[in-house]
Amino acid sequence: MGRGSGRAELGMAVPPGRCPDCPGPERGGGGGGGGTPPVPHLGIAVDEGDVLPGALRLMRELRPGWEPARVKTKLFTDGITNKLVACYTDEGMADAVLVRVYGRKTELFVDRETELRNFQVLRAHGCAPDLYCAFQNGLCYQFLPGIALGPDHVRDPHIFRLVAQEMARVHAIHANGSLPKPILWQKLHKYLTLVKTDLSPKVSNPSLQRDMPSLEMLEHELAWMKETLSQLGSPVVLCHNDLLCKNIIYDGTQGSWQQLRTPGGGVRPSPTSPGAGGSISSPSHSPFASAEHVRFIDYEYTGYNYQAFDIGNHFNEFAGVKEVDYRLYPSKETQLQWLRSYLQAYKQLTQGDRGGTGVSEEELEALYVQVNKFSLASHFLWACWGLIQDKYSTIDFNFLRYAKLRFKQYFKMKPVVTALQISK
Repeated sequence: MGRGSGRAELGMAVPPGRCPDCPGPERGGGGGGGGTPPVPHLGIAVDEGDVLPGALRLMRELRPGWEPARVKTKLFTDGITNKLVACYTDEGMADAVLVRVYGRKTELFVDRETELRNFQVLRAHGCAPDLYCAFQNGLCYQFLPGIALGPDHVRDPHIFRLVAQEMARVHAIHANGSLPKPILWQKLHKYLTLVKTDLSPKVSNPSLQRDMPSLEMLEHELAWMKETLSQLGSPVVLCHNDLLCKNIIYDGTQGSWQQLRTPGGGVRPSPTSPGAGGSISSPSHSPFASAEHVRFIDYEYTGYNYQAFDIGNHFNEFAGVKEVDYRLYPSKETQLQWLRSYLQAYKQLTQGDRGGTGVSEEELEALYVQVNKFSLASHFLWACWGLIQDKYSTIDFNFLRYAKLRFKQYFKMKPVVTALQISK
C-alpha cells in the first residue's frame, strides 16, 4: 500500500492488527489486516491554512514520476473536521491522490493511531480505499470515483439497500472473534469532560447559555443513557460511527449511474463537491464499474461500538448537516425496509448457510426499537462535538448552532423513544 519514494524523513506507521481496539495478541495478530505492509510515514507537515504547497510536496514523494507542471489540484470544502485536496494528472481524476489535513485540535477527540489501524483493517477487508502514507498532520489515500450522497439519495430504496448491505459488511468484520468494549461511553465521557474543562467559562456567556442545557443536566443525561442503553442487548461490532450522507460514495454501472442522475431514478445528483472523499465523475474510471456498490469513507471515529448506535446515527444524518431538517428523519416504514436489508446481509455474512431462516418480525421490531433509542446518544455526542469544534475549529461552519440543534432534537425525541418497548 505504501508508495513513498523514501526521499523525505521516512518512518513506518503502526502495522495493522486483526482487531484495532483489542488488547493482547489479537492487536498485532495475523488475522484480517495482519498481512498488510506498514504504511509509510513522511516527515512532512502541511499548513492547514494553505494546504496546496504541502500537498504538492507530498506528491513529489509519493508520485516522483509526475511532472510538477502537469499536477492539478482540487480543494474540497464540504468537510467540517479536516481540510481535503485532490492531486491528479488525469483529466478524469482516475489517478487522483487525496490529501487530508487534520483540523486544528482534532486530536482532542480523534485518536489518530487508532484511525490508521482501523483504516488498514477496513482496507484488508475490501471496505476502504488504498492508504498511501501518513504524514505529520494527515493522510494520503486513494480517490474513490462516484457520487458523495446527499439526503435525497439515502432515502431512495435502491440506494439505501446498498448502504444497509455495506454497513452489514463492516459490522461483520471479526464479528465472531473476541470483541472489546464499546467506545461509546468512553467517547461521551471524554467529550463532556472537554466541554466542562475547556468551555465552562464560555458556557457562562448568556448568548451560549440560551437554548443550552446546563452542565449538570448533561451529566445527568449521560448517566441515564448509559444505564438505559447498555441494557438493550445491542451487539458490539466494528462501526463507522460517523455515517453522514457525504461519507457514502456511490459507484455503479452506467445504467445505475443514469438512474441516480435522472429524475426517473427518483433522486438527484449531489453538488459537484464530493465532501470528504469522492467526486462526481464517470463510472468508467472505477475498477468496480461492473458492480454497483457504495463505499464508506472517513474512519476518524471508527471503532467497536453498539450496532444500533451506528444505524441510529446514520438515520439521524438523513436530516443533513449544513441545513438540518429533522422532518427528513426516516419513517418507521422506511426504517423497517432498511433494517430488513441490513439484517438479511448481516446474518448471511456472520452465520452463512445457518442464516437461511430469514428475518423474523420480532428481530426486526427489536432492532427498530434499539436503533431509535440509540439515536439519542448520537444527538448527544455530536452536540458535545459541536461545542468543542466551536472553540477550536478554523473551518467556516456554525458549530454552535449545530450543537444547539442536536441538543434540542435529543430532548424532543427522548420521551418518544423512551416509550418504545421491545416485545418480550
